[in-house]
Amino acid sequence: MSVSVQRAGGRRPGRRLAPYLLILPAVLLELLIHIIPMLVGVWMSFVDLTQFYIANWSEAPYHGLTAYRIALDVSSPVGKGLAHSFLITAAYTLLVLGVSWSFGMSAALVVHRSFRGRGFFRTLFLVPYAMPIYAGIITWSFMLQRDNGLVNHVLKSVGLTDGNTFWLLGGNAFWSAVVVAIWRSWPFAFLMLLAGLQNVSEDQYDAASVDGASVWQQVRYITMPALRSVNVVLILMLFLWTFNDFNTPFVLFGSQPPSSADLVSIHIYGASFINWNFGLGSAMSVLLLLFLLVVTACYLLIVNRRSRRA
Repeated sequence: MSVSVQRAGGRRPGRRLAPYLLILPAVLLELLIHIIPMLVGVWMSFVDLTQFYIANWSEAPYHGLTAYRIALDVSSPVGKGLAHSFLITAAYTLLVLGVSWSFGMSAALVVHRSFRGRGFFRTLFLVPYAMPIYAGIITWSFMLQRDNGLVNHVLKSVGLTDGNTFWLLGGNAFWSAVVVAIWRSWPFAFLMLLAGLQNVSEDQYDAASVDGASVWQQVRYITMPALRSVNVVLILMLFLWTFNDFNTPFVLFGSQPPSSADLVSIHIYGASFINWNFGLGSAMSVLLLLFLLVVTACYLLIVNRRSRRA
């Protein structure tokens, strides 16, 4: 009896360590891929790391908060450009998030109920999400060309334009980026919301129909409360992904997009790899990180307070 107790007691430390050993590879990869590069980026924001010190980056002079002051000084060209890029990105994010969520919610409500061909439409709606990002955006870049693009051809055939619109230049570049981002994002919203709808019992809708509730009343009082937890995560993820979106403007416009589509991610890329001012670019990246952390914390705080009241 005592031997078995000793053996069981001898196994306990191993069992306690087992969960930590299982997550150790993930922790190490997180450190190597995210934490350490992030700390290096923070360090770079405090030094004058330009093209003159790339070969000997450890000898870059310490500049303290100079890069942050330059980035936040809206009276200077650098600060004014960053502020303009930030406002463009905010408008871009709000449009993409709002329309993507609306499309995803509408599509999820349509294919949630059983009807002939439902499986086909579910698969069709997920095609943009399953397609490789670069392949999809490159296809859109060809479609948005002025002379031989499909968009101009279709709009000209229905008499909406003369077929000579520049969709990748000037003010139209912003709307082109918004459309492509919505095309990429709404299937993810659709997938998340459709998964959440699977947990809503059909009996609730049947009972509401018997009581005389309209379709909109069912959505408001049954569907939306049931999807509250899904929407909390979905909206936050769409916001972070869209505000940090780099692939869409870079593939559509290259490293130097038009002013109307100068999103903050590619603006930071230009400051770092076009102007070769890695210290200033790192400071902009840190400011962006702090902004997203503050917004995320405020969002979660508001959501938690509302859930407690409910």
